[in-house]
Amino acid sequence: MGHGHSHGHSENSEPTPQAIASRKRANWILAAILVPVGVLTLVAMMVLWPSGSREGITFSSPYQPAPGVTFDTGKIQSVVVESCTQTGQSNTGQSNTGQTDTGQNSQSGGSQCTFAFTEPDKGGDVVKVVINPDVAMSHGVDVGDSIRYLNLSAVQGASAGSGAPAYVFVDFVRSIPIALLAVLYAAVVIAVARWRGFRALLGLVGAYFVLVSFILPGLVEGKPPLLLALVGSTVIMIGVLYFAHGFSARTSTALLGTIFGLSITALLAAWATDAANLAGVGNHDASTLVNMSPQISISGIILCGLIISGLGVLNDVTITQSSAVWELYELAPNTSARKLFSSAMRIGRDHIASTVYTIAFAYAGAALPILIIVMLYDRPLAEALTSAELSEEVIRTLVGSIGLVLAIPVTTLIAVLVVKATGIKRLAAAGGASVSPDELRDTGSLAAAAVVAGSGSEDTHDADTRLDAHGKPARPGSRRAQREAERRGGSTDNTT
Repeated sequence: MGHGHSHGHSENSEPTPQAIASRKRANWILAAILVPVGVLTLVAMMVLWPSGSREGITFSSPYQPAPGVTFDTGKIQSVVVESCTQTGQSNTGQSNTGQTDTGQNSQSGGSQCTFAFTEPDKGGDVVKVVINPDVAMSHGVDVGDSIRYLNLSAVQGASAGSGAPAYVFVDFVRSIPIALLAVLYAAVVIAVARWRGFRALLGLVGAYFVLVSFILPGLVEGKPPLLLALVGSTVIMIGVLYFAHGFSARTSTALLGTIFGLSITALLAAWATDAANLAGVGNHDASTLVNMSPQISISGIILCGLIISGLGVLNDVTITQSSAVWELYELAPNTSARKLFSSAMRIGRDHIASTVYTIAFAYAGAALPILIIVMLYDRPLAEALTSAELSEEVIRTLVGSIGLVLAIPVTTLIAVLVVKATGIKRLAAAGGASVSPDELRDTGSLAAAAVVAGSGSEDTHDADTRLDAHGKPARPGSRRAQREAERRGGSTDNTT
Protein backbone atom coordinates (compact mmCIF):
# COMPACT_ATOMS: atom_id res chain seq x y z
CA MET A 1 0.00 0.00 0.00
CA GLY A 2 2.86 2.34 0.85
CA HIS A 3 4.39 1.58 -2.55
CA GLY A 4 1.24 2.71 -4.31
CA HIS A 5 1.40 6.03 -2.46
CA SER A 6 4.98 6.47 -3.63
CA HIS A 7 3.89 6.37 -7.27
CA GLY A 8 0.99 8.64 -6.68
CA HIS A 9 3.17 11.21 -5.01
CA SER A 10 5.69 11.26 -7.83
CA GLU A 11 3.01 12.56 -10.16
CA ASN A 12 2.06 15.39 -7.78
CA SER A 13 3.02 18.86 -8.97
CA GLU A 14 3.90 19.92 -5.43
CA PRO A 15 7.55 19.43 -4.38
CA THR A 16 8.09 16.92 -1.60
CA PRO A 17 9.32 18.07 1.82
CA GLN A 18 12.57 16.20 1.14
CA ALA A 19 13.04 18.10 -2.13
CA ILE A 20 12.38 21.42 -0.41
CA ALA A 21 14.88 20.54 2.30
CA SER A 22 17.45 19.60 -0.36
CA ARG A 23 17.02 22.92 -2.11
CA LYS A 24 17.35 24.82 1.15
CA ARG A 25 20.52 22.92 2.01
CA ALA A 26 22.11 23.78 -1.33
CA ASN A 27 21.13 27.42 -0.96
CA TRP A 28 22.62 27.60 2.54
CA ILE A 29 25.91 26.16 1.31
CA LEU A 30 26.13 28.72 -1.48
CA ALA A 31 24.92 31.56 0.75
CA ALA A 32 27.78 30.89 3.15
CA ILE A 33 30.15 31.80 0.31
CA LEU A 34 28.20 34.39 -1.66
CA VAL A 35 26.84 36.53 1.19
CA PRO A 36 30.31 37.59 2.42
CA VAL A 37 31.35 38.22 -1.19
CA GLY A 38 28.25 40.34 -1.76
CA VAL A 39 28.75 42.35 1.44
CA LEU A 40 32.40 42.96 0.59
CA THR A 41 31.41 44.07 -2.92
CA LEU A 42 28.83 46.55 -1.63
CA VAL A 43 31.29 47.98 0.90
CA ALA A 44 33.90 48.39 -1.83
CA MET A 45 31.32 50.04 -4.07
CA MET A 46 30.47 52.56 -1.34
CA VAL A 47 34.14 53.36 -0.78
CA LEU A 48 34.85 53.77 -4.50
CA TRP A 49 31.62 55.61 -5.34
CA PRO A 50 32.56 58.72 -7.37
CA SER A 51 31.78 62.19 -6.05
CA GLY A 52 30.52 63.44 -9.40
CA SER A 53 32.87 66.42 -9.35
CA ARG A 54 34.42 67.52 -12.65
CA GLU A 55 37.03 69.84 -11.21
CA GLY A 56 40.24 69.92 -13.20
CA ILE A 57 38.57 68.69 -16.38
CA THR A 58 38.83 71.09 -19.29
CA PHE A 59 37.21 70.36 -22.60
CA SER A 60 35.22 72.00 -25.31
CA SER A 61 32.18 69.97 -26.28
CA PRO A 62 31.44 70.02 -30.02
CA TYR A 63 27.75 69.61 -29.15
CA GLN A 64 27.58 72.90 -27.24
CA PRO A 65 27.36 75.57 -29.95
CA ALA A 66 28.60 79.12 -29.57
CA PRO A 67 26.11 81.93 -28.90
CA GLY A 68 23.92 82.47 -31.93
CA VAL A 69 24.71 79.03 -33.40
CA THR A 70 22.10 76.27 -33.28
CA PHE A 71 21.78 72.60 -34.18
CA ASP A 72 18.75 72.13 -36.41
CA THR A 73 17.19 69.12 -38.09
CA GLY A 74 15.44 68.78 -41.43
CA LYS A 75 14.56 66.52 -44.35
CA ILE A 76 16.49 66.64 -47.63
CA GLN A 77 14.43 67.75 -50.64
CA SER A 78 17.12 67.61 -53.34
CA VAL A 79 20.86 67.14 -53.75
CA VAL A 80 23.19 69.06 -56.07
CA VAL A 81 26.92 68.97 -56.86
CA GLU A 82 28.41 72.34 -57.74
CA SER A 83 31.33 74.65 -57.10
CA CYS A 84 32.19 74.99 -53.45
CA THR A 85 32.16 78.79 -53.76
CA GLN A 86 28.42 78.78 -54.52
CA THR A 87 27.24 78.53 -50.94
CA GLY A 88 24.33 80.94 -51.15
CA GLN A 89 20.67 80.09 -51.53
CA SER A 90 20.82 79.87 -55.30
CA ASN A 91 19.14 77.06 -57.22
CA THR A 92 16.36 76.96 -54.65
CA GLY A 93 14.00 76.36 -57.51
CA GLN A 94 15.40 72.81 -57.68
CA SER A 95 14.48 72.08 -54.08
CA ASN A 96 11.39 70.15 -55.02
CA THR A 97 12.74 68.22 -57.99
CA GLY A 98 14.12 65.39 -55.90
CA GLN A 99 17.04 65.03 -58.35
CA THR A 100 20.79 65.33 -58.01
CA ASP A 101 22.14 68.03 -60.29
CA THR A 102 25.51 67.15 -61.79
CA GLY A 103 25.08 69.24 -64.96
CA GLN A 104 26.65 72.52 -66.01
CA ASN A 105 27.40 73.67 -62.47
CA SER A 106 29.76 70.74 -62.07
CA GLN A 107 31.57 71.78 -65.23
CA SER A 108 32.68 75.10 -63.72
CA GLY A 109 36.15 75.49 -62.36
CA GLY A 110 37.23 74.92 -58.77
CA SER A 111 36.48 72.19 -56.28
CA GLN A 112 33.11 70.51 -56.37
CA CYS A 113 30.98 70.14 -53.24
CA THR A 114 27.74 68.34 -52.46
CA PHE A 115 24.85 70.43 -51.21
CA ALA A 116 21.52 69.24 -49.84
CA PHE A 117 18.52 71.53 -50.06
CA THR A 118 16.83 70.79 -46.76
CA GLU A 119 13.44 71.70 -45.35
CA PRO A 120 13.83 72.54 -41.62
CA ASP A 121 11.66 70.54 -39.23
CA LYS A 122 10.86 73.74 -37.33
CA GLY A 123 9.45 75.27 -40.52
CA GLY A 124 10.66 78.03 -42.78
CA ASP A 125 12.39 78.28 -46.12
CA VAL A 126 14.50 75.53 -47.64
CA VAL A 127 18.17 75.90 -46.66
CA LYS A 128 21.30 74.87 -48.53
CA VAL A 129 23.41 72.51 -46.37
CA VAL A 130 26.97 71.66 -47.39
CA ILE A 131 27.75 67.95 -46.98
CA ASN A 132 31.10 66.84 -45.58
CA PRO A 133 33.38 65.38 -48.30
CA ASP A 134 33.93 62.10 -46.41
CA VAL A 135 30.19 61.58 -46.06
CA ALA A 136 29.55 62.48 -49.69
CA MET A 137 32.21 60.03 -50.90
CA SER A 138 31.47 57.08 -48.61
CA HIS A 139 27.76 56.99 -47.97
CA GLY A 140 26.27 60.01 -49.64
CA VAL A 141 22.91 61.62 -48.91
CA ASP A 142 19.58 60.92 -50.58
CA VAL A 143 16.30 62.72 -50.94
CA GLY A 144 14.15 62.02 -47.89
CA ASP A 145 17.06 61.58 -45.44
CA SER A 146 16.68 63.32 -42.10
CA ILE A 147 19.86 65.18 -41.12
CA ARG A 148 21.18 67.35 -38.32
CA TYR A 149 23.05 70.47 -39.40
CA LEU A 150 24.79 73.49 -37.89
CA ASN A 151 22.97 76.78 -38.43
CA LEU A 152 25.49 79.64 -38.72
CA SER A 153 23.20 82.14 -40.44
CA ALA A 154 22.59 84.21 -37.31
CA VAL A 155 26.28 84.85 -36.63
CA GLN A 156 27.23 85.46 -40.26
CA GLY A 157 24.71 88.26 -40.64
CA ALA A 158 25.44 90.47 -43.63
CA SER A 159 28.44 88.37 -44.63
CA ALA A 160 26.20 85.37 -45.40
CA GLY A 161 26.67 84.14 -48.96
CA SER A 162 30.17 85.58 -49.28
CA GLY A 163 31.76 82.15 -49.57
CA ALA A 164 31.48 80.62 -46.09
CA PRO A 165 28.66 78.08 -45.77
CA ALA A 166 25.81 79.12 -43.52
CA TYR A 167 24.55 75.56 -42.96
CA VAL A 168 26.95 72.66 -42.34
CA PHE A 169 26.07 68.96 -42.16
CA VAL A 170 26.69 67.35 -38.75
CA ASP A 171 25.08 63.91 -38.74
CA PHE A 172 22.12 61.82 -39.80
CA VAL A 173 19.04 61.59 -37.59
CA ARG A 174 18.72 57.90 -36.69
CA SER A 175 16.03 58.05 -34.01
CA ILE A 176 13.35 56.16 -35.93
CA PRO A 177 15.38 53.13 -37.16
CA ILE A 178 17.08 52.69 -33.79
CA ALA A 179 13.75 52.94 -31.96
CA LEU A 180 12.20 50.39 -34.32
CA LEU A 181 15.09 47.97 -33.80
CA ALA A 182 14.88 48.41 -30.03
CA VAL A 183 11.15 47.67 -30.03
CA LEU A 184 11.67 44.65 -32.29
CA TYR A 185 14.49 43.36 -30.07
CA ALA A 186 12.37 43.69 -26.93
CA ALA A 187 9.39 42.06 -28.63
CA VAL A 188 11.45 39.09 -29.85
CA VAL A 189 13.10 38.55 -26.47
CA ILE A 190 9.80 38.70 -24.60
CA ALA A 191 7.97 36.55 -27.16
CA VAL A 192 10.57 33.77 -26.98
CA ALA A 193 11.72 33.97 -23.34
CA ARG A 194 8.48 35.44 -21.96
CA TRP A 195 8.65 36.65 -18.36
CA ARG A 196 12.29 35.68 -18.00
CA GLY A 197 13.18 37.66 -21.11
CA PHE A 198 11.35 40.70 -19.75
CA ARG A 199 13.31 40.45 -16.51
CA ALA A 200 16.54 40.13 -18.47
CA LEU A 201 15.77 43.39 -20.27
CA LEU A 202 15.15 45.14 -16.96
CA GLY A 203 18.44 43.71 -15.68
CA LEU A 204 20.16 45.21 -18.70
CA VAL A 205 18.82 48.61 -17.70
CA GLY A 206 20.23 48.11 -14.21
CA ALA A 207 23.61 47.12 -15.64
CA TYR A 208 23.63 50.28 -17.73
CA PHE A 209 22.92 52.32 -14.58
CA VAL A 210 25.94 50.80 -12.79
CA LEU A 211 28.11 51.50 -15.81
CA VAL A 212 27.19 55.17 -16.27
CA SER A 213 26.84 56.11 -12.60
CA PHE A 214 29.73 54.16 -11.05
CA ILE A 215 32.34 52.83 -13.46
CA LEU A 216 32.59 55.70 -15.97
CA PRO A 217 32.64 58.56 -13.42
CA GLY A 218 35.13 56.58 -11.34
CA LEU A 219 37.49 56.33 -14.30
CA VAL A 220 37.16 60.08 -14.92
CA GLU A 221 38.07 60.81 -11.29
CA GLY A 222 41.11 58.53 -11.40
CA LYS A 223 39.81 55.71 -9.17
CA PRO A 224 41.73 52.40 -9.33
CA PRO A 225 40.56 50.87 -12.64
CA LEU A 226 41.09 47.25 -11.59
CA LEU A 227 38.92 47.62 -8.50
CA LEU A 228 36.33 49.65 -10.41
CA ALA A 229 35.99 46.96 -13.05
CA LEU A 230 35.89 44.06 -10.57
CA VAL A 231 33.42 45.67 -8.17
CA GLY A 232 31.20 47.08 -10.91
CA SER A 233 31.18 43.83 -12.90
CA THR A 234 30.39 41.76 -9.80
CA VAL A 235 27.46 44.04 -8.92
CA ILE A 236 26.19 43.81 -12.49
CA MET A 237 26.41 40.02 -12.53
CA ILE A 238 24.71 39.65 -9.14
CA GLY A 239 21.87 41.83 -10.33
CA VAL A 240 21.30 40.41 -13.79
CA LEU A 241 21.70 36.75 -12.83
CA TYR A 242 19.33 36.75 -9.88
CA PHE A 243 16.86 39.12 -11.52
CA ALA A 244 16.66 37.13 -14.77
CA HIS A 245 16.96 33.57 -13.41
CA GLY A 246 15.65 33.91 -9.87
CA PHE A 247 17.16 32.92 -6.53
CA SER A 248 18.17 29.27 -6.82
CA ALA A 249 21.13 27.00 -6.29
CA ARG A 250 21.70 26.88 -10.05
CA THR A 251 21.91 30.66 -10.31
CA SER A 252 24.20 30.90 -7.30
CA THR A 253 26.48 28.26 -8.77
CA ALA A 254 26.66 30.18 -12.05
CA LEU A 255 27.43 33.36 -10.11
CA LEU A 256 30.34 31.69 -8.31
CA GLY A 257 31.75 30.50 -11.63
CA THR A 258 31.28 33.97 -13.12
CA ILE A 259 33.11 35.64 -10.25
CA PHE A 260 35.99 33.20 -10.68
CA GLY A 261 36.14 33.92 -14.41
CA LEU A 262 36.05 37.66 -13.70
CA SER A 263 38.94 37.35 -11.26
CA ILE A 264 41.07 35.43 -13.75
CA THR A 265 40.22 37.90 -16.51
CA ALA A 266 41.06 40.86 -14.26
CA LEU A 267 44.45 39.46 -13.26
CA LEU A 268 45.37 38.63 -16.85
CA ALA A 269 44.14 42.02 -18.07
CA ALA A 270 46.20 43.86 -15.45
CA TRP A 271 49.33 41.94 -16.41
CA ALA A 272 48.77 42.22 -20.16
CA THR A 273 48.05 45.97 -20.06
CA ASP A 274 51.35 46.60 -18.32
CA ALA A 275 53.46 43.98 -20.12
CA ALA A 276 52.22 44.94 -23.59
CA ASN A 277 52.35 48.70 -22.84
CA LEU A 278 48.79 49.34 -23.96
CA ALA A 279 48.53 53.14 -23.87
CA GLY A 280 46.02 53.93 -26.61
CA VAL A 281 48.68 55.48 -28.83
CA GLY A 282 47.27 56.64 -32.15
CA ASN A 283 43.67 56.65 -30.93
CA HIS A 284 41.97 60.00 -31.46
CA ASP A 285 39.52 59.49 -28.59
CA ALA A 286 42.35 58.54 -26.24
CA SER A 287 44.24 61.70 -27.16
CA THR A 288 41.12 63.76 -26.46
CA LEU A 289 40.72 62.20 -23.00
CA VAL A 290 44.38 62.74 -22.13
CA ASN A 291 44.08 66.43 -22.91
CA MET A 292 40.96 66.77 -20.76
CA SER A 293 42.45 65.86 -17.39
CA PRO A 294 45.72 64.46 -15.97
CA GLN A 295 43.64 62.18 -13.71
CA ILE A 296 42.35 60.14 -16.62
CA SER A 297 44.50 57.09 -17.33
CA ILE A 298 44.18 55.63 -20.81
CA SER A 299 45.85 52.41 -19.69
CA GLY A 300 43.33 52.18 -16.86
CA ILE A 301 40.45 52.66 -19.27
CA ILE A 302 41.82 49.92 -21.53
CA LEU A 303 42.22 47.62 -18.51
CA CYS A 304 38.64 48.26 -17.43
CA GLY A 305 37.43 47.63 -20.97
CA LEU A 306 39.24 44.30 -21.15
CA ILE A 307 37.32 43.10 -18.09
CA ILE A 308 33.88 44.44 -18.96
CA SER A 309 33.95 43.27 -22.58
CA GLY A 310 33.70 39.60 -21.58
CA LEU A 311 30.82 39.89 -19.10
CA GLY A 312 28.02 38.83 -21.42
CA VAL A 313 29.57 35.70 -22.86
CA LEU A 314 30.95 34.71 -19.43
CA ASN A 315 27.47 34.91 -17.97
CA ASP A 316 26.18 32.82 -20.87
CA VAL A 317 28.52 29.88 -20.39
CA THR A 318 28.33 29.75 -16.59
CA ILE A 319 24.53 29.71 -16.37
CA THR A 320 24.35 27.13 -19.16
CA GLN A 321 26.95 24.90 -17.53
CA SER A 322 25.30 25.11 -14.14
CA SER A 323 21.93 24.14 -15.60
CA ALA A 324 23.53 21.27 -17.51
CA VAL A 325 24.92 19.75 -14.28
CA TRP A 326 21.53 19.99 -12.56
CA GLU A 327 19.69 18.39 -15.45
CA LEU A 328 22.16 15.53 -15.74
CA TYR A 329 22.06 14.82 -12.02
CA GLU A 330 18.29 15.00 -11.72
CA LEU A 331 17.95 12.54 -14.61
CA ALA A 332 20.34 10.11 -12.94
CA PRO A 333 20.78 10.90 -9.22
CA ASN A 334 22.88 7.78 -8.60
CA THR A 335 25.62 8.99 -10.95
CA SER A 336 29.01 9.35 -9.30
CA ALA A 337 30.60 12.78 -8.96
CA ARG A 338 33.43 11.88 -11.34
CA LYS A 339 31.07 10.64 -14.05
CA LEU A 340 28.77 13.63 -13.59
CA PHE A 341 31.68 16.03 -13.95
CA SER A 342 32.92 14.23 -17.08
CA SER A 343 29.48 14.26 -18.70
CA ALA A 344 28.97 17.96 -17.97
CA MET A 345 32.43 18.84 -19.27
CA ARG A 346 31.62 17.18 -22.59
CA ILE A 347 28.85 19.73 -22.91
CA GLY A 348 31.20 22.47 -21.74
CA ARG A 349 33.86 21.62 -24.30
CA ASP A 350 31.33 21.99 -27.11
CA HIS A 351 30.32 25.33 -25.64
CA ILE A 352 33.95 26.45 -25.40
CA ALA A 353 34.59 25.75 -29.06
CA SER A 354 31.62 27.82 -30.26
CA THR A 355 32.08 30.65 -27.76
CA VAL A 356 35.74 31.21 -28.59
CA TYR A 357 34.68 31.78 -32.18
CA THR A 358 32.01 34.19 -30.99
CA ILE A 359 34.51 36.37 -29.14
CA ALA A 360 37.07 36.38 -31.95
CA PHE A 361 34.58 37.20 -34.71
CA ALA A 362 32.81 39.85 -32.62
CA TYR A 363 36.06 41.75 -32.14
CA ALA A 364 37.11 41.21 -35.75
CA GLY A 365 33.81 42.65 -36.95
CA ALA A 366 34.23 45.73 -34.77
CA ALA A 367 37.79 46.28 -36.02
CA LEU A 368 37.16 45.79 -39.75
CA PRO A 369 38.29 49.32 -40.80
CA ILE A 370 41.57 48.85 -38.94
CA LEU A 371 42.03 45.39 -40.42
CA ILE A 372 41.57 46.76 -43.93
CA ILE A 373 44.14 49.50 -43.34
CA VAL A 374 46.64 47.01 -41.93
CA MET A 375 46.04 44.71 -44.91
CA LEU A 376 46.65 47.52 -47.38
CA TYR A 377 49.91 48.44 -45.65
CA ASP A 378 51.09 44.90 -46.46
CA ARG A 379 52.93 44.49 -43.16
CA PRO A 380 54.15 41.12 -41.87
CA LEU A 381 51.46 39.29 -39.92
CA ALA A 382 53.36 39.16 -36.63
CA GLU A 383 54.22 42.83 -36.86
CA ALA A 384 50.62 43.76 -37.69
CA LEU A 385 49.13 41.76 -34.80
CA THR A 386 51.48 43.40 -32.31
CA SER A 387 51.05 46.91 -33.69
CA ALA A 388 49.35 49.71 -31.76
CA GLU A 389 46.33 49.46 -34.05
CA LEU A 390 45.58 45.75 -33.42
CA SER A 391 47.32 44.77 -30.18
CA GLU A 392 44.46 45.93 -27.98
CA GLU A 393 41.90 43.85 -29.87
CA VAL A 394 44.20 40.80 -29.90
CA ILE A 395 44.81 41.01 -26.16
CA ARG A 396 41.11 41.60 -25.51
CA THR A 397 40.28 38.40 -27.39
CA LEU A 398 42.96 36.32 -25.66
CA VAL A 399 42.28 37.58 -22.13
CA GLY A 400 38.51 37.16 -22.45
CA SER A 401 38.84 33.69 -23.93
CA ILE A 402 41.20 32.45 -21.19
CA GLY A 403 38.88 33.65 -18.42
CA LEU A 404 35.92 32.12 -20.23
CA VAL A 405 37.55 28.72 -20.73
CA LEU A 406 38.73 28.44 -17.12
CA ALA A 407 35.32 29.46 -15.78
CA ILE A 408 33.64 26.41 -17.34
CA PRO A 409 35.42 23.62 -15.40
CA VAL A 410 35.25 25.66 -12.19
CA THR A 411 31.51 26.24 -12.58
CA THR A 412 31.04 22.55 -13.38
CA LEU A 413 33.00 21.47 -10.30
CA ILE A 414 31.07 23.81 -8.01
CA ALA A 415 27.76 22.60 -9.44
CA VAL A 416 28.73 18.94 -8.95
CA LEU A 417 29.77 19.56 -5.34
CA VAL A 418 26.54 21.41 -4.60
CA VAL A 419 24.17 18.85 -6.12
CA LYS A 420 25.99 16.04 -4.34
CA ALA A 421 25.68 17.93 -1.05
CA THR A 422 21.89 18.26 -1.34
CA GLY A 423 21.27 14.61 -0.47
CA ILE A 424 19.10 13.85 -3.52
CA LYS A 425 20.95 10.57 -4.03
CA ARG A 426 20.07 9.40 -0.52
CA LEU A 427 16.44 10.31 -1.13
CA ALA A 428 16.42 8.27 -4.33
CA ALA A 429 17.95 5.29 -2.54
CA ALA A 430 15.20 5.46 0.09
CA GLY A 431 12.57 4.76 -2.57
CA GLY A 432 10.21 6.77 -4.73
CA ALA A 433 10.88 9.21 -7.51
CA SER A 434 13.81 11.52 -6.90
CA VAL A 435 12.29 14.52 -8.67
CA SER A 436 8.94 15.79 -9.84
CA PRO A 437 8.04 17.92 -12.87
CA ASP A 438 7.74 20.91 -10.55
CA GLU A 439 11.26 20.38 -9.25
CA LEU A 440 12.61 20.65 -12.77
CA ARG A 441 10.22 23.53 -13.45
CA ASP A 442 10.36 24.23 -17.15
CA THR A 443 12.44 21.25 -18.29
CA GLY A 444 9.43 19.36 -19.66
CA SER A 445 10.48 16.04 -21.16
CA LEU A 446 13.56 15.90 -18.95
CA ALA A 447 11.28 15.88 -15.92
CA ALA A 448 9.24 13.03 -17.35
CA ALA A 449 12.41 11.09 -18.08
CA ALA A 450 13.65 11.64 -14.55
CA VAL A 451 10.38 10.43 -13.02
CA VAL A 452 10.38 7.35 -15.23
CA ALA A 453 14.02 6.65 -14.41
CA GLY A 454 13.34 6.61 -10.67
CA SER A 455 9.76 5.41 -10.49
CA GLY A 456 10.37 1.84 -9.34
CA SER A 457 12.50 0.14 -6.76
CA GLU A 458 11.84 -3.46 -7.72
CA ASP A 459 14.27 -3.44 -10.67
CA THR A 460 17.42 -5.47 -10.39
CA HIS A 461 19.05 -3.46 -13.17
CA ASP A 462 20.85 -0.11 -13.02
CA ALA A 463 18.90 2.72 -11.40
CA ASP A 464 18.58 4.46 -14.76
CA THR A 465 17.36 1.35 -16.67
CA ARG A 466 13.72 0.35 -17.17
CA LEU A 467 12.50 -2.99 -18.58
CA ASP A 468 9.33 -3.23 -20.63
CA ALA A 469 6.82 -6.11 -20.60
CA HIS A 470 9.09 -8.13 -22.91
CA GLY A 471 12.14 -7.74 -20.66
CA LYS A 472 13.87 -5.23 -22.94
CA PRO A 473 15.38 -2.04 -21.54
CA ALA A 474 13.23 1.03 -22.20
CA ARG A 475 14.97 4.31 -22.83
CA PRO A 476 14.02 6.89 -20.15
CA GLY A 477 11.62 9.47 -21.55
CA SER A 478 10.50 7.29 -24.49
CA ARG A 479 6.88 6.34 -25.10
CA ARG A 480 7.65 2.73 -24.23
CA ALA A 481 9.14 3.81 -20.91
CA GLN A 482 6.14 5.99 -20.12
CA ARG A 483 3.69 3.17 -20.98
CA GLU A 484 5.69 0.78 -18.83
CA ALA A 485 5.65 3.25 -15.94
CA GLU A 486 1.85 3.59 -16.25
CA ARG A 487 1.48 -0.21 -16.39
CA ARG A 488 3.61 -0.62 -13.27
CA GLY A 489 1.67 2.07 -11.46
CA GLY A 490 -1.66 0.54 -12.48
CA SER A 491 -0.65 -2.96 -11.41
CA THR A 492 0.61 -1.64 -8.08
CA ASP A 493 -2.63 0.21 -7.41
CA ASN A 494 -4.61 -2.93 -8.23
CA THR A 495 -2.60 -5.00 -5.76
CA THR A 496 -3.18 -2.46 -3.03
